[in-house]
Amino acid sequence: MTAPLTAPITAHGARPVAVVTGATGGLGEQICRTLAQAGFAIVAGYRSSADAAQTLVEQLPGDGHSALAAPVTDSGALMHLADSVATRYARCDVLINCAGTTRFVAHEDLDAVDDVLIDDVLATNVRGPFAMVRALRPLLARSALKGGGVVVNISSIAAQTAMGSNVIYCASKAALDNLTKSLARALAPSIRVVSVSPGLVDTEFVKSMDSAWHDEQASRTPLGRLAQPGEIARAVLAAVRELHFTTGCVLPVDGGRPLK
Repeated sequence: MTAPLTAPITAHGARPVAVVTGATGGLGEQICRTLAQAGFAIVAGYRSSADAAQTLVEQLPGDGHSALAAPVTDSGALMHLADSVATRYARCDVLINCAGTTRFVAHEDLDAVDDVLIDDVLATNVRGPFAMVRALRPLLARSALKGGGVVVNISSIAAQTAMGSNVIYCASKAALDNLTKSLARALAPSIRVVSVSPGLVDTEFVKSMDSAWHDEQASRTPLGRLAQPGEIARAVLAAVRELHFTTGCVLPVDGGRPLK
């Protein structure tokens, strides 16, 4: 029988630690809450929203949570983050690469996808997750969790469908899924690496957009609705807690979107 969501996960009697980048976003916040409820001490990583991250950790169930700067495009700062995690916790069991960026640009408007946008998207969505893994690898490799340390990259169904906020965003998520496979091979057997690939998620940002667009997107999904943040978070938890023999794969949470 599957353990309840509230059941604590322990490794050799100690509270396991999960580092979540992009923790103050709609998905990141829900992932932090779900993992905290499951017994993890959360390191809420942020780029500039220090106050929001601190407020989040104060609201999480359990104790031992902290908010630490995790600007994923700054490799030097990420090494400092890794040192801070090692000093505070002496461990890191799970890394959730949730930080990401994009901007809506029609796919046919190539001129609007300027070099600044390209560099920002690729640096954040591809180089950032790699840099996080590079910084935290020594701690993840020593994890005592069943199945070893775990990296979960938050991808997007846009990697498969090539439909999304812009051409480069879609390409960045395809690259992230490829990175997941390469890292899974390179880091086995001590660290597992998995992509969780949502369809469009009904975050507060998405809810604020044009209702006709929102309904049209939902109608394109066989299940007739958008994903909820909690569903993505539970998929992340399952990858960490249940799928011990799973690595180098993409777990879709998209309501069957590619089928349409």
